Parts: sequence; structure tokens; C-alpha cells
Amino acid sequence: MSAEKVTISIPKSLYQKIEEKVKESEGAFKDVEEFIEFVLTELLKEEEGEEYPYSPEEEEEIKRRLRALGYL
Repeated sequence: MSAEKVTISIPKSLYQKIEEKVKESEGAFKDVEEFIEFVLTELLKEEEGEEYPYSPEEEEEIKRRLRALGYL
């Protein structure tokens, strides 16, 4: 991803829910911004229909993060 960033606005209640997920993730995400970037990137990859979107290392990182969030 590019280092250039833009600002977006989301409802405070959504931000607070994400903040709780980040705290529960046991270090899988360093902050809300990293969580949102991860989720949006994954969503866009899904939408693009990439057949093999992840390297084995990326798959392990995704699994680790999902485990930390309690999804696996």
C-alpha cells in the first residue's frame, strides 16, 4: 500500500466497536486504522475474485488474526 493516506469519517459508535475488537485481538492489530485497512483490503480482494490471493505466509497471518479475534 502507498504511504499516502486520506481521512475518512465513520460513526463514533462503529469506531468504538472496532476499538473493542482490536483490544480483544491480543496484538493481532496495533490500532483501529490497521484493522480497518486489513478488513477493507480483504473485502476488495474478495470482490476482485482473486483465485489465489494469498501467499502461504499471508494465509498464516490471516489465520492468526482471525484466531485472535475468536473466529477460528
